[in-house]
Amino acid sequence: MKRFAIKPGADRRIFRSAVVVSLCLVLVKIAGVAKEFVVAGIFGRSDELEAFFIAALIPGLLINIVSESLNQALIPTIVRVREQAGREEARKLFSNAMLWNAGLLLGVGMAMATSARAVFPLLGSHFTEEKLGLAINMFYGMQPVVVLTGIASMCAAVLNTEGEFAVPAIAPIVTSISVILMVPLLVKRTGAWSLVYAMLAGALVHVFWMMWKTSRSGCLGWPKLHGMDENAREVIRQSGPLILSGVVASGGLLIDQAMAASLPAGSLAALAYAGRFISVALALLGGAISSALTPILSEMVARKEWGECKRTVRRWAERSMTAAMVTTGALMFGSRMLVRLTLQHGAFGAKDSAVVSGVLVMYALQIPFFVSSRVFYRVLVAMRRTDIVLYCGVLNLGLDVVLNVVLMRWMGVAGIALATSLWTISTFLFLWYWSKRVLAVVESACAVTAAD
Repeated sequence: MKRFAIKPGADRRIFRSAVVVSLCLVLVKIAGVAKEFVVAGIFGRSDELEAFFIAALIPGLLINIVSESLNQALIPTIVRVREQAGREEARKLFSNAMLWNAGLLLGVGMAMATSARAVFPLLGSHFTEEKLGLAINMFYGMQPVVVLTGIASMCAAVLNTEGEFAVPAIAPIVTSISVILMVPLLVKRTGAWSLVYAMLAGALVHVFWMMWKTSRSGCLGWPKLHGMDENAREVIRQSGPLILSGVVASGGLLIDQAMAASLPAGSLAALAYAGRFISVALALLGGAISSALTPILSEMVARKEWGECKRTVRRWAERSMTAAMVTTGALMFGSRMLVRLTLQHGAFGAKDSAVVSGVLVMYALQIPFFVSSRVFYRVLVAMRRTDIVLYCGVLNLGLDVVLNVVLMRWMGVAGIALATSLWTISTFLFLWYWSKRVLAVVESACAVTAAD
C-alpha cells in the first residue's frame, strides 16, 4: 500500500488557517451586525419582519441539509482522490458533485414550494392570515437563493482543501452589504419585500465570485457529469446519513421556531435576534476551527496516521473549549449592553432589549460545548462514520422537544434557548465518546497489522 508522510507543522497550518478564517469572519459578522442594526431600526419586532424570518428559515435549512451535507461527504473523498489519483480525478469528482448539489437543491426547493401552504401554517400557527400569506409569498421569492448559495458553499469547501481560506470566508459579506444598501432605498415602495430583493442580489454576487475563484484555482472547469465510479458512490453513501442528520437537526430548529411563534407576539423575533449574536460566536470559533481542521484531518485519515489524528483531535478540542469559555462569559455578562448598543433604536425599544438579552444569556451557555463538539464531528465525518452523526441527531431531536415543552412553560422564549444549550451538551458528550472509541479501534487494528 502506498504510504504518505505527514506534512510538517499540522498544528501551525491549522492555527494559521483558523486565524485567517476568524479575521475574515469578524469582518463578515461586523457587516452582519450593521445589517441587523439597519433592519431593527426599520422593522423592530414587527409582523412583517417575523414573516420574513419564517420565509427565510426554510431556504437556509435546505442549504444546510443538502449542500452542507454533500460538502462534508465530499471533502474527505476529494482529498483522498487528489492524494492517490491526482488532481484531474479530483476535479471530475467535484464537477459531478456540483451538478448533484444544484439538482438536489432545485428539486427539494420545488418540492417545498409545492407544499408551502401546508407547511407554513404549522410553523406560524398563531400568525394572522395576512401575516402567513406574506411569509409564504416571500418564501417563493427566495427560492433562487437556495441554489445560488448552495453552489457557492460547495466552491468554498473545495477551495479550503486547496489551502485557500480567505476568499471563501469573506465572500458572504456581500449579502449583508446588499441588505444595508438596498433595504433603506426600497423599503418605502416594497416594505419587507426589500429584504427578499437584497438577499437575491447578494446571492448572485456571492455565487459568481466563488465560481470565478474556483475556476482560477484549477478546481473546476465547465461542470459536467463524468459517470458513476467508486469515488462518486462513496460520496453518495456518506452524504445519505448526513442529509438525514440535517433533516433531523432542521426539524429541531423548525420546532423551536414554531414553539416560539406560539408564544406572545414578538417572541419569534426575540429568538431570531438573539440567535444572530450566538451565530457570530459559533462561526468565529466553531466555524473557523472546523474549517481549518477538516482538510488536515482528511489528509491524516487518507494516510492512516491514526496516532497523529488522535493527538490533533485532543489538542484542538481542548483549545477550542478554552477559547469558547472566555467568549461565553463575555457574552453572558455583557448581553444587555450588547443588545442595547446594537439594536435599541427606532422601532426597537428598551423592553425589546430586555427580552432579547435574556434569551441571549440562555443561548450563550451552548457555545463551549458546540465549538468543541465540532472537532469530534469533523473527525468522525473524515473517517466516514456518518452513521454515528445521524444517531446523535435523532437522540437530540427528541431531547429538544421534551426540553422545549418543559422550559418554555417556565421561562417563555428564554426556555427555548436554554433547551438548545442543554441538548448541545448532550451532543458534545455523545460525539466525544464515539470519536474516542472509533479512533482507539482503528489505532489498535493498525498496531496489530503492523505487528503481523
